[in-house]
Amino acid sequence: MSRPGIRRLASFLAFALFLCFPLGAQDFGFGFGEEGEESSEASQAGSAPPPAVHISGKVSAAFELYPNDFSSPETAKASDLGKLFRGDLNFGASASNAEAALNFRLSAASLWDIGSRSSNDLLYNTPRLIDEAYLRAFFGPAFSPVTVEAGFRKLTWGRADSLGPLDVTNPLDYSDLTRITDTLDRKIARPMLHVSWTPRAFSKLEAVFMPAFQGHRYELEETGRWYPRVIGVDRRNDMLTGLGGALGGLPPQMAVPLAGIMGKAAGMSIELPATGGLEYAQAGLRFTTLLGGADLGAQYYYGNLFRPAFTIGGAGKLLKAAAESPLDSDRITAAAGELGLHTAYNRYHQAGLDYAQVLAGFNVRAEFAAHITEDLGGDDGEVYNPSLAWSFGFDRDLLGFTLNLQVNESIRLMDGQVNGNPALDTEAGMASTATTFTAQISRKFLRDKLELKFTHIWNIEAMDIYYIPSLTYTAGDLSTEISGGVFGGKRGGEFSQYREMGFVRTALTYSF
Repeated sequence: MSRPGIRRLASFLAFALFLCFPLGAQDFGFGFGEEGEESSEASQAGSAPPPAVHISGKVSAAFELYPNDFSSPETAKASDLGKLFRGDLNFGASASNAEAALNFRLSAASLWDIGSRSSNDLLYNTPRLIDEAYLRAFFGPAFSPVTVEAGFRKLTWGRADSLGPLDVTNPLDYSDLTRITDTLDRKIARPMLHVSWTPRAFSKLEAVFMPAFQGHRYELEETGRWYPRVIGVDRRNDMLTGLGGALGGLPPQMAVPLAGIMGKAAGMSIELPATGGLEYAQAGLRFTTLLGGADLGAQYYYGNLFRPAFTIGGAGKLLKAAAESPLDSDRITAAAGELGLHTAYNRYHQAGLDYAQVLAGFNVRAEFAAHITEDLGGDDGEVYNPSLAWSFGFDRDLLGFTLNLQVNESIRLMDGQVNGNPALDTEAGMASTATTFTAQISRKFLRDKLELKFTHIWNIEAMDIYYIPSLTYTAGDLSTEISGGVFGGKRGGEFSQYREMGFVRTALTYSF
């Protein structure tokens, strides 16, 4: 890390600690009264109890082995020794009417991340160093309290065990798929103001406001192990192929201008847009209650889709010029001068419902959501179409095993209104439905010290799979884990793009 980066890191840590620990601490005066003098009010009321301060965390040493690296040494990825050590350090302070938390995630990646970015970038993109950092205050009577939270927070909405359509407040970290089963760990804390009110024992009303936005986090280096080709270089190549195919009908005498156009397009690179400013602000409301043994919820949210939309800006104007004036090289060349990769995080409204109940020994959960984007006619290729999304899942203990099953599906509305050219339509080539099954089977042995777990994620339309077995032994504060990951399916899928990245992982963790 550079010297300026070290100074930025030290300043950030000092400021964060300053925010966290004054809560509930004693007052520091300047002693203007006479020595030994006491306030009569203070002597009658007594001193406030000191705040409860606690420190917890865990330290992990892990090693990952990728067998494919040995079969292709000339193209093997760089060693992942940077992930050998990871530490979670959590500070907390609590008083009668307030709590504070400051949780750090210490690793080579997190320390390098905060030391190598500008202060403005740190404002809108949460540093990997921060797990959570927030203040929580309590107001009102105990039977109907109001809770106010502010800071970097991970908030869970909805009932689904794994990712459901209503869990919309925090983006996810896809830059490392070896830890994909821990949804809370993958969430990226975001600056937010969260207010909740409990008007009666089994009901709660929540409101959230986030002044800035961050999309899902991906590995952005093409040489990186978890670089997402399907939204990176493969997506760019699809757009170029679509543009070249649409221009393929130009007369032979336009071959030279066409070569120049395609050369210019091939030199464009995908860059994610900046997301600062209140134009990316998000807000939502959620109400939950208990009715007849069923947990029910309803919510409204206005924000941004976490996955960016990609098209070639200016491609429509170019294709129109080529169709109307196939021999007018000046007009076509001028239109080609406006080409550029267009990336955007689309705005959308969400209205959703959720339900949970125990039925015949099954813990049942369901969610439904309608996503309304600005493409109400389905004919704007730069914007994702409106869609419906639902999930259904349950868990059940059976013959000593715990089974957890969930299915998620999204259904694109008004499909087929664009011609399907990847240069013009961000959803070109995608199925109108996306259905994912997530199944987890686990069992504990040796008085619950040894746990065997199998996780299977399967995307139906893409025939895309990710299979994760694990074995964990826990003795007191120390746990040992061995796990693995196998990717498969048709090439070009979300998981099958990593089919050469199968791995074996061992980890030793101490919690305190």
